Amino acid sequence: MPTAVVFWWRWLVAATVGVLLFGAAMVVLPGPTALFFNLLLFATPAGDPALVGAAPYLRFVYAVLGAVMVGWAVALLCLLYGPFRRGAREGWVAVAISLAAWFGPDTALSLWTGFWPNAVLNAVFAVAFAIPLAATRRAFL
Repeated sequence: MPTAVVFWWRWLVAATVGVLLFGAAMVVLPGPTALFFNLLLFATPAGDPALVGAAPYLRFVYAVLGAVMVGWAVALLCLLYGPFRRGAREGWVAVAISLAAWFGPDTALSLWTGFWPNAVLNAVFAVAFAIPLAATRRAFL
């Protein structure tokens, strides 16, 4: 792998580990996760008063979402340490398509339902991947 691509590969690995850790935190730290999303989506630590009775279910949903994020991150790491690192076009494409398949629907749904702060959070994660993918595009395509 060319030296310039190694830098961006490391960036992608770090971003993916960030997703993995964020997802794991959603599973093992339900209190702080609920607080984070309450502040993000409702601008209050208590969340939406209409959802107080649903708090246990929301913790469950956040934990399931976190587990899915961990699974996605593990799959991305397998791609990054396998075909992407070998310089295979399929490795780059799989990472890029995976990111687009998450970002598009999640962000559109967030905006459509009025939860724009989640779309902003999505954009932060997406940029962390988009920069190294854009930088390595020519090396793979």
